[in-house]
Amino acid sequence: RDELRRTVEHLQAAGSRMDGAELVVRAWMDEGFRSRLLRDAAAAAEEVGISTSNPNAPTVLTVCDNGGDAHHLVVCTLCSCYPSALLGVSPAWYRSRSYRSRAVREPRRMLERAFGTVVAPGKRIVVLDSTADHRYMVIPERPAGTDGFSAEQLRKLVTRDSMLGVAHALSPEQAARGE
Repeated sequence: RDELRRTVEHLQAAGSRMDGAELVVRAWMDEGFRSRLLRDAAAAAEEVGISTSNPNAPTVLTVCDNGGDAHHLVVCTLCSCYPSALLGVSPAWYRSRSYRSRAVREPRRMLERAFGTVVAPGKRIVVLDSTADHRYMVIPERPAGTDGFSAEQLRKLVTRDSMLGVAHALSPEQAARGE
């Protein structure tokens, strides 16, 4: 299951810059930028030349942090609103009725069963419901053992799924194995 998910994610991200990953890496490396990104994502992204709005219609982007006592999970319960400019092509599972309903009804169970993602029992899960006017992205927790990593090394740990909250960022070991 994990290998299939990784393969599909890799194929769907082909040719996509996934600018969201650049924002995550910068937030991991620069606490000031992280604060600005959490406070006003559009302005912070603009600092590094990244547009967060949908090219077809104005949208607001809110970035949430998976640190502390909360784990954020992005879903669009009505359709499939998704920040494609930041994350690449939306995955089929994100648009599925099953994901959209289970993410709201039983997020912890859905994360574990569908994605193999275990969220610590004491951590609350916050479901973020995207709309046509408002999109979300998650800063995953920075993996342990990455102090001193370069931006290029950190970039390899950030996945589309981690920026949606359905997976954790890769560990250095997972990235080395090509997971």
